[in-house]
Amino acid sequence: METRTLGTQGLTVAAIGYGAMGTPVGYGPTDDTESIAAIRRAHELGVTHFDTAEMYDWGEGEKLLGNALAPIRDEVTIATKFGLTPTFGQDSRPEHVREVIDNSLRNLAVDSIDLLYQHFPDPNVPIEDVVGVMKEYVDAGKVKYLGLSNADEDTIRRAHAVHPISVLQSGYSLFARDVEPLLPVLEELGVGFVAYSPLARGFLSGAVQSRDHYAADDFRQRIAWWNPEHFDANVAIAGELTKLAESKGTTLSQLALAWLLAKKDYIAPIPGSRSPGRVAQNIAAADLTLTIGDLARIAESAPDSSALDGRWRVRRPPTR
Repeated sequence: METRTLGTQGLTVAAIGYGAMGTPVGYGPTDDTESIAAIRRAHELGVTHFDTAEMYDWGEGEKLLGNALAPIRDEVTIATKFGLTPTFGQDSRPEHVREVIDNSLRNLAVDSIDLLYQHFPDPNVPIEDVVGVMKEYVDAGKVKYLGLSNADEDTIRRAHAVHPISVLQSGYSLFARDVEPLLPVLEELGVGFVAYSPLARGFLSGAVQSRDHYAADDFRQRIAWWNPEHFDANVAIAGELTKLAESKGTTLSQLALAWLLAKKDYIAPIPGSRSPGRVAQNIAAADLTLTIGDLARIAESAPDSSALDGRWRVRRPPTR
């Protein structure tokens, strides 16, 4: 698979990575055996970058990914994140960051974390202090590259002044493009971009269902794309994109991933799936070339303002 350089510090990954959030939680019943098979299948097909976080079932997702990758640890890069609480508040106090990083190293069963992110900015802790703690782990050889997730321009610039930031990770897909104004900033600073939810949390998978098909704790219950007043319109957009995909002999999900790959050569999407077959289908998008005409048709079918914002909403802890 084509490789992409993220940042200017030396991080190189395959064009399509693997996002492991759904392996332990969030998208229906899980099966560890199937998830491990999917992760290993991704590697067999050329994926070299795997992404998880403390928040993905509070360490259980890290353990699962570490177990799956143990036989091939030296052939891959592993990313994880800190900074959320079980009530979806933010906690990037230095002492907490150190605790989480140490736990992540144990959960993943690794000597070093390849890419470490702050999951969400913490309004109560200056980013300079947070990156200062992250830098401690770089200096100690326990972290190789630093990243930010869901950060704005000011946060990125201030963080980068303390220690080079290699990657920004945010949601980016045909249905969520509000990160695009940040791309010139990333280019100026030499920061790469990892796109999470590149298939709009499954809306662009080709198998979307209405909200009443999902359990109460399914993450899609939180996302506005599934709101009843908008669902049919968004399904119609997906339908138009599907027609274009079929005219090219490909699938909706492959079209959506190829669109991201065509945007910039420093963008690497990280679709996730517990199905080895679905993983193979996603990875095949790396071989799909979109013409200028294809990109124009995509723009007509899914104009920037048409899909309702579906970003993950971080809820603060209740006031006591």
